[in-house]
Amino acid sequence: MTNFRKEPYLLFYRLISFYPDHIELYEQALCHKSTGAKDKLGKALNNERLEFLGDAILDSVVADIVYHRFANKEEGFLTDTRSKIVQRETLNKVAIEMGLPKLMQLTAKSGALHSNNVFGNAFEALVGAIYLDHGYGRCKQFIENKLIASFSNIDKLANKEVNFKSRLIEWGQSNRVSVDFEVIETFQDHRKELMFQTCAKINGLAGGIGIGHSKKESQQNAAKVALKKLQDDVQFNEEARLIKTENITSTDELNLAETTNFVETDEKPVSETPLVVESASDEASERVELEIKE
Repeated sequence: MTNFRKEPYLLFYRLISFYPDHIELYEQALCHKSTGAKDKLGKALNNERLEFLGDAILDSVVADIVYHRFANKEEGFLTDTRSKIVQRETLNKVAIEMGLPKLMQLTAKSGALHSNNVFGNAFEALVGAIYLDHGYGRCKQFIENKLIASFSNIDKLANKEVNFKSRLIEWGQSNRVSVDFEVIETFQDHRKELMFQTCAKINGLAGGIGIGHSKKESQQNAAKVALKKLQDDVQFNEEARLIKTENITSTDELNLAETTNFVETDEKPVSETPLVVESASDEASERVELEIKE
């Protein structure tokens, strides 16, 4: 093997601590869709499919680790701990510390560099590449060395309370959209304990459903689902950030002005039947009744 051909293999060896068998998988894992790269058949070459696979493998490996680390804990605790470990902020931090920003192929013009997810997504794609190239065992080793080792005290992390509701509200404030929590159902579980089901609404859109033994717990769970949706669903994120305005046409305003002038005159109205003006909103028409008095 020539020095020229050895160089990329050495590069990935330094990155993942072992040599790739199929180096093209790792190159694709670090290729962002903004490059517009395509293969000989015109098929897009980017890391989105590997990211999808890596996300699932990452959840599986971390679940495996957490399950054996906290043998006496219940499902809810294990789920929360896994979420804290694989949260987007952590993946981005680990990816940057690994040096992925210097190795990634992306186009700055697309705004990809300003995305908070691009490097964390590349980390997941790298996990997907390792899984396809070397299997589950090497994947677990990589995640333990790069991700789990980044936490000085995983037990402390597991017991750290994350306020998802506050995070979601802060997101709404920074984007100038409303965030509301609505209890949509109360019921009893198999232990006859009262449960609450809450919907987190962002700008009027359903962002996530959460269940808990109290309203607070159900709101936290709903907010966590909503934050995940904002991260993963680009279309929903864009729709949620749209600033809604009153859909009143100039004709509507003119009619309202004429009605106001009519009320102020001394003439008696022909009828005392309320005048109904319909104003269309994004979700449903709002009926506004203007009572005409003498």
